[in-house]
Amino acid sequence: MKLLFLIADGMGGWPLETLGGKTTLEAAHTPHMDELAAAGVVGTCQTIPEGMAPGSDVANMSLLGFNPAKHHTGRGPIEAAAQGLTLHPDDLVWRMNLVNVSELSVTGKMLDYSSGHITTEISEPLVRDLQDRLGDSTFQFHPGVQYRHLLVQKRGALEPEAGLKLSPPHDITDKPLRPDMRELSKSALLWDLVHLAGERLAETAGHTRANSIWPWGQGRPLILPDFKKTFGRTGAVISAVDLVRGLGRAAGMEVIEVPGATGLLDTNYEGKVEAALKFLEHGEFAFVHLEGPDECGHAGNAAEKIEAISRFDARVVAPLRGALAGQQVAYVVTCDHFTPIVERTHTPDAVPFLLSYPGCDPSGVRAFNESEARKTGLVIESGHELLPWSIHQLGEQSR
Repeated sequence: MKLLFLIADGMGGWPLETLGGKTTLEAAHTPHMDELAAAGVVGTCQTIPEGMAPGSDVANMSLLGFNPAKHHTGRGPIEAAAQGLTLHPDDLVWRMNLVNVSELSVTGKMLDYSSGHITTEISEPLVRDLQDRLGDSTFQFHPGVQYRHLLVQKRGALEPEAGLKLSPPHDITDKPLRPDMRELSKSALLWDLVHLAGERLAETAGHTRANSIWPWGQGRPLILPDFKKTFGRTGAVISAVDLVRGLGRAAGMEVIEVPGATGLLDTNYEGKVEAALKFLEHGEFAFVHLEGPDECGHAGNAAEKIEAISRFDARVVAPLRGALAGQQVAYVVTCDHFTPIVERTHTPDAVPFLLSYPGCDPSGVRAFNESEARKTGLVIESGHELLPWSIHQLGEQSR
């Protein structure tokens, strides 16, 4: 039986007074997810291991069946895997955002973690210029997608910088930089580089909001077990973000690029659906990831998050169900983590999930949302167990 994992990044959330006590998932129009839930097995899954930061890197690694407590080395290394960078085992790979700060000092504030969702077409030349001007035998700048880029510190895993704890910029939106600037000051090398980059961006960034780099999420290069050998299925990932593509590539999965996939509300939904259907003609497991709800959560925009979730249902779940109707296909629908509107960042809440396949024994819920999922009492306590658990359920059905 084919298996589809449909992931709406950051879809989960908390009740809002402005929505009459509903979450954005409850407020969204999701008839297709609701139908799958009513006909399927529903529960909650703890995608974030205790003691680990509730990031998409940790959570999506869990959803792909790999234990982050064992395999996770940092956010940067995952995205380096997506780019296929050739790295030394002792290199330190930083995720590097292009951000907008009020000023790069202890009195400054993080104004925008994405520089106004700067486009790749604009950001790539900026990062290449930083490499031309500031890159050397120690630091190398690598352009990525939109605001998400990489900084490689050669043999940096052996240096003090490996122990720095800089906040993800989306966690400190509209918050003071003081704690992070004090942390950054522990490394004269990185302090100088960040300030030199800010000076260069002041000359080159023009009318964009990018006025600083922000390195974080550092770690050694990522190594994952082979997906097919581990789970017995040929798999593919379909996503707009390097994070998910990197996980797939590190696990030996097929990584499918979709033109027009932006990671935002305006992404190429139809292209992702088409890519999944084409892969499933020969493959057995497709991991389709949508970033839009998470970005809307970070923006604190409830209306747009509701719209993102509604589009996920109407333009991803619905057409896949229609195209695959009558076939032996199983669906898992979930999110990697919560991104509550009031928090504007990730939280480690257990996420709702559904597993729906021909002949399954339904949980008896009325709809797919956080509260209905909690009612069933089914809990997958370790996120990396959801995939093998799902495969086991399908195996039981086939016997």
